[in-house]
Amino acid sequence: MIKDYLIVNKKILPDYYSKVVEARILMESSQCKSVSDAVKKVGISRSTYYKYKDYIFTPSENYGRKFTLSFKLDDQPGILSNILNILRDHQTSIITIHQDIPINQAAIVIVTLDGKDLVLTIDELMAVLEALDGVHGVHLIAME
Repeated sequence: MIKDYLIVNKKILPDYYSKVVEARILMESSQCKSVSDAVKKVGISRSTYYKYKDYIFTPSENYGRKFTLSFKLDDQPGILSNILNILRDHQTSIITIHQDIPINQAAIVIVTLDGKDLVLTIDELMAVLEALDGVHGVHLIAME
C-alpha cells in the first residue's frame, strides 16, 4: 500500500518515514481510531509519529499529480520524440520541456508533467522510459 506513495530513492530514507505515512493512512481511512493504534500497527513510537507527521506527505489528489523528470539522452534524432510519444500513450499532459544543448554527445532534458490520468505508477513509467535506446538515466526531480 505505501509503495504506491513513495516514489524514488526511498532506499536512502529511514524506514520509519514510510511508517509515519502508513500510520496517517490508517487513521484517515478509519482502519485505526487513534494514533496509538496506528503506530502500534505499523511498528513505530508515538513520538516518532509526532516528530515527523508534519513533514512527510503523500501526493495530494486535490492538486493532480504534477511531477518533474530529468533525462540524459544521446544526441541522436528521434529520442526525445519517442519519449514524448510514450508520455502521451500513458495519459500524461506535458506542462514544460527544457532541453539543454548537447555536450559530449549527450543532452539533458527536463520535463514537467501532469499525471493525474497516468495509467501506471511513476516508477513504472520511469522504467519504461529508461529502457528506451538512447536514454541513459531518468530521475524524479520533484513531485506535487
